[in-house]
Amino acid sequence: MKAVQIIDAGQIRLVDIPVPAISPDEVLLKIKYVGFCGSDLNTYSGKNPMVKLPVIPGHEIGAVIETAGDAVPTHLKTGMSCTVNPYTACGNCPSCRNGRPNACQFNQTLGVQRDGAMCEYIALPWNRVIADSAISPKDFCLVEPLSVGFHAVERGKIGDSDTVAVIGCGMIGAGAVISAAIRGAKVISIDIDDTKLALAKRLGASFTVNSQTENVHERLQDITGNQGPDVIIEAVGAPPTYRMAVNEAAFTGRVVCIGYAKTEIAFETKYFVQKELDIRGSRNALPEDFRAVTEYLKRGTCPKEELISGIYPPDRAQDALEKWKANPGQVFRFLINMSV
Repeated sequence: MKAVQIIDAGQIRLVDIPVPAISPDEVLLKIKYVGFCGSDLNTYSGKNPMVKLPVIPGHEIGAVIETAGDAVPTHLKTGMSCTVNPYTACGNCPSCRNGRPNACQFNQTLGVQRDGAMCEYIALPWNRVIADSAISPKDFCLVEPLSVGFHAVERGKIGDSDTVAVIGCGMIGAGAVISAAIRGAKVISIDIDDTKLALAKRLGASFTVNSQTENVHERLQDITGNQGPDVIIEAVGAPPTYRMAVNEAAFTGRVVCIGYAKTEIAFETKYFVQKELDIRGSRNALPEDFRAVTEYLKRGTCPKEELISGIYPPDRAQDALEKWKANPGQVFRFLINMSV
């Protein structure tokens, strides 16, 4: 079967690998679509310290169940569309023992520390599969990245009395906007791209701020009555946006950090103490986050097509990453159609 493989920075090739066999507790998935995410772009750009090359990328998966092992529960049926929880958990580290396997110390995410799903078939334990015939394989590609944003909202313990600022309106930020709005919070979206801000408004944001053309501090003060947002979610991973999150949070506010900054960041640490901030990391997602996104997509209110910036065949995977690399602010998700 064919597979897309990143062999080094700026180098992708199509390779031929065997179709995997399955054990009794596994399912064989026929891959329909796979999304490229930011970690894949970093791998391709030579900026992902966690990756082991060469690697088959892909953990944003839309598939159908091809076959199931003898020990697989009967609710997973051949032909059902599905996605995959792409993280592993050791069961023994502090994160796992504390009921947070999404942050497992020894996690190996598909497409990063181990080969991913950008191939024709993949075999996985049945308990990693999330199946629902009401969702198409293409739409299932959106579940994992939106789940990361949903998880950040849960980490922030956001409720209907909160004002929430989401910095960065890419795919993960979009998930945070959706989840915070569902919970009844007043959502402020901050980005440098007006197209993304307009979409954030349709996803549930009450206010938008273009940080390139507007004074963020003045706008946030105006919107919040000079108090600052109760919760700020940082979904960019850059020094200026990390400092913005700490500086603009309300007294006793919560700052939730999703983005990975590539350099060290200097903070006015007095704000940590003066404001008595809760600063929380947010990593990956839990099964309940996947379920929440799945139920949201079934409502039929998500402008799903606007979250897909393009679909490419496997032999043009490098073209997709080159285009994303050249225009990083203008892409939500590129999908690779593995059925062609």
